[in-house]
Amino acid sequence: MDINQIYMDLIEKINSNNIFKNEPMKKHTSFRIGGPADILVIPDSIDEIVYALKYCRERNIDYFVMGNGSNLLVRDKGIRGVVIKIAENFSDVKINGTKVRAQAGILLSRLSKLIINEGLEGFEFASGIPGTIGGAVTMNAGAYGGEIKDVIVGCSVIDKNGEIIYLNREDLNLGYRTSIIQDKKYVVLEVDMEFKKGDYDKIKIIVDDLTKRRTTKQPLHLPSAGSTFKRPKGYYAGKLIQDSGLKGVRVGDAQVSDLHSGFIVNLGNATAEDVLNLIKLVQKVVRDNFGVNLETEVKIIGEE
Repeated sequence: MDINQIYMDLIEKINSNNIFKNEPMKKHTSFRIGGPADILVIPDSIDEIVYALKYCRERNIDYFVMGNGSNLLVRDKGIRGVVIKIAENFSDVKINGTKVRAQAGILLSRLSKLIINEGLEGFEFASGIPGTIGGAVTMNAGAYGGEIKDVIVGCSVIDKNGEIIYLNREDLNLGYRTSIIQDKKYVVLEVDMEFKKGDYDKIKIIVDDLTKRRTTKQPLHLPSAGSTFKRPKGYYAGKLIQDSGLKGVRVGDAQVSDLHSGFIVNLGNATAEDVLNLIKLVQKVVRDNFGVNLETEVKIIGEE
């Protein structure tokens, strides 16, 4: 695979300012970890997204679609092929009464502010979730009793054939951190949501309370990918890890947070290998102590 040739082909239809060669992925993940991507594309239109996907598929070039990298661990050798980052360049929003249409790349934190400022209620739970609305729909993100499936009306996606199709809420098969988008490897473009009119002051009180709970209980001051493990049925991952005596345990610069054991954090110079070795250690100790298998919630990608 000739990286330079791919680059030259892509700039025929994609703004050259939106394409990067040998781009360190640690600049594009909240973990601040990861080797280089051969090519990184940050498209600013549906046409650019469609072209990048079609180009890779027609030539059997490996590709990976990401949001803002808040739930991602990229291995130290990086990613071969093309990474398509649907984020800051594709983040417009239209609010019409109680209806909201958002492009997939907008951050939930920004989107929630816009929605709350309109006095709309029902999105308070999302105000502190890192990540984009596209990623949130893909994994049916949720927190504090709310989930994306509670507010979504439908979304437009690109299917495997490069066609743009519209999926209603019922079509999305939204479950705990799952959706048909994951199963079918669709790519989210725009998301439609609907809310109820509420009292801005009451909504703000709820958001401020959730923000306080997050900032006091989660290690937001250090790079991480959020909750490292999925919640096992009948348990809480953080409690199992804490009760196993693993709070504060380190491998290199990767650490089980001493504030919230469900988070693995980067103390400064952690490698992906540090994090992966710490994940394996946590999984083994919890399995030995409680007979529970912890599955990773963070997505692990890149060359092994």
